[in-house]
Amino acid sequence: MIAALGLLIGVALGLFFRPDVPLSVEPYLPIAVVAALDAVFGGLRAYLDGIFDDKVFVVSFLSNVVIAAGIVYLGDRLGVGGQLSTGVIVVLGIRIFSNVAAIRRHLFHA
Repeated sequence: MIAALGLLIGVALGLFFRPDVPLSVEPYLPIAVVAALDAVFGGLRAYLDGIFDDKVFVVSFLSNVVIAAGIVYLGDRLGVGGQLSTGVIVVLGIRIFSNVAAIRRHLFHA
């Protein structure tokens, strides 16, 4: 619950203050957001399954963001940043939809 509340507060603050993103970070921000959303939905699924652990959530959140951004950075250095970005988005998108489906089944028993 705290994670969802923190996410909502963060989104509201971002919309209110409209921070400038440095150009050097711009290519990695969407990937980091999708990686963070994957961790949030995974944490919500674990909470509903009764197996949520806050330490696992924090480590998952941070490692997802760092690894996803690292893959895209490596792709940029190799000259294939767009392809690796697409790959990361596809993999994390599949995980997000899988977690959302499990959450839906848990909440609506369908």
